[in-house]
Amino acid sequence: MSETEPLILRRWSSRIRTEDSEAYVSYIRSTGVEDYLGTPGNLGCEMLLRDCGDGSTEVSTLSWWQSMESIRAFAGDDVERARYYPEDDRFLLEKPDHVEHHHIVVEALGLRRELEQS
Repeated sequence: MSETEPLILRRWSSRIRTEDSEAYVSYIRSTGVEDYLGTPGNLGCEMLLRDCGDGSTEVSTLSWWQSMESIRAFAGDDVERARYYPEDDRFLLEKPDHVEHHHIVVEALGLRRELEQS
């Protein structure tokens, strides 16, 4: 990977019922997280929760990728479309159609160093 080729952050957000937080995190560990980490070109992922104070919790997933091609291997040809799993309807209060992709221009997490060492 060249120094000038930016890494890509894929971001998805939705909301769940706060009471479902523990079950949803467990569900995502065995679906989305395993799929992220099992896709060549994925550099890692995080799942974030934020209590909205109204009985709902915002959930966001962030994943780091070497290229749009590696994202395509995870998401399919329409990389802008959100990818959902069979039980998502049980948990999600909303299902956004799209995700965001961002080029990482400043990175201090060590992702590029790890990639260059492998």
